[in-house]
Amino acid sequence: PLPEEDCMKLNPSFVGIALSSLLAIDLWASKRLGVCAGEGSAWGSARPLMKVIEVSGHGIPWLLGTFYGLCQSDSSAAREVLLNLLFALLLDLVMVAVVKGLVKRPRPTHNKMDMFVTISVDKYSFPSGHATRAALVCCFVLRHLVLAVPLRVLVVLWALIVSISRVMLGRHNMTDVLFGLLLGYALYGVVEHCWLSPATAPALFALW
Repeated sequence: PLPEEDCMKLNPSFVGIALSSLLAIDLWASKRLGVCAGEGSAWGSARPLMKVIEVSGHGIPWLLGTFYGLCQSDSSAAREVLLNLLFALLLDLVMVAVVKGLVKRPRPTHNKMDMFVTISVDKYSFPSGHATRAALVCCFVLRHLVLAVPLRVLVVLWALIVSISRVMLGRHNMTDVLFGLLLGYALYGVVEHCWLSPATAPALFALW
């Protein structure tokens, strides 16, 4: 009889086969859905619009906008919310960079590398930073801003459209986006749990 080790090699685990199959499906479906991946793609004419949506979910505009609002605000309540949003955005950037650096999953082969302001880890695909940010910002805004129902719906739609656009542009595979959304929601929970206030972080608030 064959040694146990050889039997294991000849009989790959069900989990391994399932994961390989899911990965293959993920790659196939993501490529089919990359309808704006290039000018010659099925929906290539919509690519400029998708890139505008891409910028709307990029970290730099959100960081700059939040920092500007923090500097201009004359309300202590608004400063508290904006300071926590800034903390959330920085936490998001760090966590996404760490996971990308650890996993090192390459971008889809059909992706055209013309993204808005990239850094070294942006050559990797897992997870989607835009998806994590969209989920994080969406949850944060819905929780801490008083908005009319139509505006709340628009915030949710924005998060969904940003996430879907990542696959349509060929930037990410579907699993990158799905994990990104889950990670964004988890980071939102961390921010809520570690909420910064004048009572918990007096030195930080003294700067503003």
